[in-house]
Amino acid sequence: MHHTTAMLIELGAIILALGMLGRLAGRVGFSPIPLYLLAGLAFGHGGLLPLQASEEFVATGAEIGVILLLLLLGLEYSASELVTNLKSQYPSGAVDFVLNAAPGAAMALLLGWGPVAAVALAGVTWISSSGVIAKVLGDLRRLGNRETPVVLSILVLEDLSMAVYLPILTALLAGVSLAGGTLTLLIALGTVGAVLYVALRHGRLISRAVSSDNAEMLLLVVLGLTLVVAGIAQHLQVSAAVGAFLVGIALSGEVAEGASSILTPLRDLFAAVFFVFFGLHTDPADIPPVLLPALALAAVTTLTKIATGYWAARRAGISAKGRWRAGGTLVARGEFSIVIAGLAVGVEPRVGPLATAYVLLLVVVGPLTARWTEPVAVRLTRRRAGAGAAAGRRETPAAQPDSGADAASEAAVHANA
Repeated sequence: MHHTTAMLIELGAIILALGMLGRLAGRVGFSPIPLYLLAGLAFGHGGLLPLQASEEFVATGAEIGVILLLLLLGLEYSASELVTNLKSQYPSGAVDFVLNAAPGAAMALLLGWGPVAAVALAGVTWISSSGVIAKVLGDLRRLGNRETPVVLSILVLEDLSMAVYLPILTALLAGVSLAGGTLTLLIALGTVGAVLYVALRHGRLISRAVSSDNAEMLLLVVLGLTLVVAGIAQHLQVSAAVGAFLVGIALSGEVAEGASSILTPLRDLFAAVFFVFFGLHTDPADIPPVLLPALALAAVTTLTKIATGYWAARRAGISAKGRWRAGGTLVARGEFSIVIAGLAVGVEPRVGPLATAYVLLLVVVGPLTARWTEPVAVRLTRRRAGAGAAAGRRETPAAQPDSGADAASEAAVHANA
């Protein structure tokens, strides 16, 4: 009875604190994710008020939070849209991988953490935060902008890439042999392919079977189906988050809209718990030693993400302003970066503090770059053009007397003739 009472008090305190932090973030105009991570640091090991009774419940809630984050993202797309995006935007996905995974891998090797940690940190720096970016696009009212489909395509490619990347990382972390790792990857790819096939061919049937006019029944069926598929995916060495994303892809039409509106508050609750859970397992004393590498990584990968978005939008024929907006929007990192770091801490514990500091930096910087990259770039371009025009004007008067003299000479010659 004492344990239950302590758990209820701790959970109530956590949720109340998250509510207050979320309200504060809303007033300031920032994403609440960095505040949630800070709350986790405060409640975790080495923090101000370490939790004890509710830690196991928070761990389960964190797993549900990741699943709901990716389910709600998947509900934004149909299977046909997903396939179209894959066909048209895969070069942008390749550029995104090269530019943004390389800095993380290089940093891990420079720090002497070994090749497995390099693969993990490459994933941390590669994947943008779909949740944060979706919220930023809504807050800035850019969902209807021409560059937004380009941004969403890159996010979808990143999320689908996790179906390949996470099994490889899991096999490396577990020390599985090449044959075992290949088998795991084939199983993962087969699972993803099967789900996509079912979504494309029978998505309407699935939506019809899940559909219900009763909000309670729709909530129970969609949530239950998602958890079952996520659990099966996890068992087959595919990320539970990817399984949830594919469930969202399979649902479409009114079912997707209804499920999205019903599940959004639930997602927000458990997603907040997820970010708190990651902070719980990071000792604040471990962050200062990795702060300089985190700052360096944040600076480099902010520029590489802006370059990625700019290149992808330019390839799609978007105007210069839209290219800068696309690049600035992609900067934020979040849920997948933390998921990857959470997997890697067993092999290289220092990845956790570095990833926490890195995500904290970019989850704050991301909304700022989304808002200010385009106006700053336009202002700098105009200033550079103005400086060039001024230089041209300074050169022109010096040439005028000569041209005038030449004209007078020609006139005199004609008059004499």
